[in-house]
Amino acid sequence: MDDLDAVMAERRRLIALAYRMLGTLAEAEDAVQETYLRWYRLTEQERAEIDNPQGWLTRVTSRICLDVLKSARARREQYVGEWLPEPLPAGLLGHGVAPDPVDRVTLDDTVSTALLVVLEAMTPAERVAFVLHDVFALPFPEIAEIVGRSPAAVRQLATSARRRVTDHRGIVAPPAEHDAVVRAFVAAAAGGNLEALTSLLDPSVVLRSDGGGVVSAARNPVVGPTHVARFLLGVLRKRPTWTAAERVTADGLGITLTDNGKVQAVVNLRVTGALVTDVWMVVNPGKLTGWG
Repeated sequence: MDDLDAVMAERRRLIALAYRMLGTLAEAEDAVQETYLRWYRLTEQERAEIDNPQGWLTRVTSRICLDVLKSARARREQYVGEWLPEPLPAGLLGHGVAPDPVDRVTLDDTVSTALLVVLEAMTPAERVAFVLHDVFALPFPEIAEIVGRSPAAVRQLATSARRRVTDHRGIVAPPAEHDAVVRAFVAAAAGGNLEALTSLLDPSVVLRSDGGGVVSAARNPVVGPTHVARFLLGVLRKRPTWTAAERVTADGLGITLTDNGKVQAVVNLRVTGALVTDVWMVVNPGKLTGWG
């Protein structure tokens, strides 16, 4: 692991881990960069004394992410408008999922907007415990060292987090139903059909739009079928050069809005009972870096 290539070979896995903890690629890359800085600040003797360099890198990255999460609440309060996790194309970060299909979330679900929104509602320790144990299969004693709790306490954190995730998984539509609704949604939006679009929306539908103060976006949630449908059609009317297209995302089939081939927005939907209950629309350019 003293060899640069061997150390850097861990980078993709560490970014996959940090992204699931922090919700954006930029923050994940910063955390991993800090991890490598700390590694190279060690003396040769200190590095030689580390029996498991991969484990050392994982622990340091996790602790950095935990510190970031503890300060995230204040940063979110300063964020302009709604904060959403960064949407990713399917398969972009596929490393690390533990191989137990009964108890663990699926590969793409661990980087879906739907799940990351659930993770945002957790305490920092819950989120770290869930990601490290249920996604990356670290044992509880190792996680306990990272979060500064006992193994029993960490087990309880993971159980609480898993309960929230299970509730989330129970209301997500099967893939075929989800994709059919997305295709109908795209057709209605592209055709400017207010009635058809409204008919696809649940009475309690909420749209959240993340522009980060960089580009125009709704600063507050848009609630109700009519308001959501009119907002979406208004966005497309104001930007006639934008084209809506289906794209496979970590949430299943999603929607990209492109202008001259450049992705300007990614829209993901939560579908329940053949109706859209949540619309997540990311237009912040800093959160579209994976769509180049």
